[in-house]
Amino acid sequence: MAAALEAKRNGIDDILIVERDSELGGILNQCIHAGFGIHIFGEELTGPEYATRFVRQIEEQKIEYILNSMVLSLSKDKIVTLVSPQLGLCKIEAKAVILAMGCRERTRGALNIPGSRPAGILTAGAAQRFVNIEGYMPGREVVILGSGDIGLIMARRMTLEGAKVKMVCELMPYSNGLPRNIAQCLDDFDIPLKLSHTVVGINGNDRLRSVVIAQVDEKLKPIKDTEETVECDTLLLSVGLIPENELTSEAGITLDSITSGAVVNEKMMTSLDGIFACGNVLHVHDLVDFVTGEGYRAGKSAAEYIKNNGNPPSLRGAPFQKGAIPTVPENGVRYIVPQKVDISNLKSGDKLFFRVDNIYRNCRVILKADDKIIYSQKKIKVVPSEMENIEIDDKILGELNEISNIKNLVIYLEK
Repeated sequence: MAAALEAKRNGIDDILIVERDSELGGILNQCIHAGFGIHIFGEELTGPEYATRFVRQIEEQKIEYILNSMVLSLSKDKIVTLVSPQLGLCKIEAKAVILAMGCRERTRGALNIPGSRPAGILTAGAAQRFVNIEGYMPGREVVILGSGDIGLIMARRMTLEGAKVKMVCELMPYSNGLPRNIAQCLDDFDIPLKLSHTVVGINGNDRLRSVVIAQVDEKLKPIKDTEETVECDTLLLSVGLIPENELTSEAGITLDSITSGAVVNEKMMTSLDGIFACGNVLHVHDLVDFVTGEGYRAGKSAAEYIKNNGNPPSLRGAPFQKGAIPTVPENGVRYIVPQKVDISNLKSGDKLFFRVDNIYRNCRVILKADDKIIYSQKKIKVVPSEMENIEIDDKILGELNEISNIKNLVIYLEK
């Protein structure tokens, strides 16, 4: 919705939003907790409130959208094949396409947890929809595997609805959720968080009866004789999100092996000319405000692309255009988005997003162009669960423009 609104503001009138669900808003509709919109609106909103503000803008701007519609394929020449109740099976030829499909949850099948296959094992997001939208309680005695934000929020939500959340187990030696969610969802409700623990067994026939948890070593392998059986009727999985990139992959767009999203440039354009990506389909975010910001950026770039008849010099060749240089993560930095940048296209206010690969204290975040340091900032603490960013300002732009023939931009941590 943010991308559509920004494209409209930049002079594009013929816009269509294709939505798979029965209403606009995506995952926000089931996120009834507060904490959204602080950066964009300057106030704290719930997920549905945040989504509603954009739905109203979409309707005010008379931007077309179709619901309950499934995109079946996307071709290299920007032909979208979809099926919907209103249009049936149809093909739409677009001048630009913005991918904003979000992400999906990793399921039990991806974890290979041994044991039976009883009812009562579901993802935290599925449980959130059951409780918040459908009005069903998935269970009464709950164990949560994984300390992602959805899992932490569901620990609180299930407790408020009368369930007993026995514990949250986390494979890693640190939490994968935001610190504020650890405090507000676990500490405030006396829910124990067991770090370096995982589920190694499932017991139950028709319904889950108990799970077996065990401590893991430095290589994340279960330690013998540390097993503990915990009685429960529900196991919620909050074990990571995967960008929803089947369409992207089938179209032949280059994907990043770390983010599982598309490789993009500073304009949010993928390796296919005229196809852009933003939000959680590009890389997993922890704040919806940053998702919205990327949507704005993609919408503006798509409008530029269309107005220049699909061939502006600044966008030609997508992330691999002449003049684009790679952004390289090193020494504690796991990935950077965008993965390619053209220095001549960077503007003040653009951001380089990145995540670290562990918890680091009292370090410096360094941005280096070839061998020259152009940005350095002291950080008391950086954690993998919080996405970091470097905002490009006039000082950084000036430094970059003074260096000729830059080969790469490197972000790393100095401990």
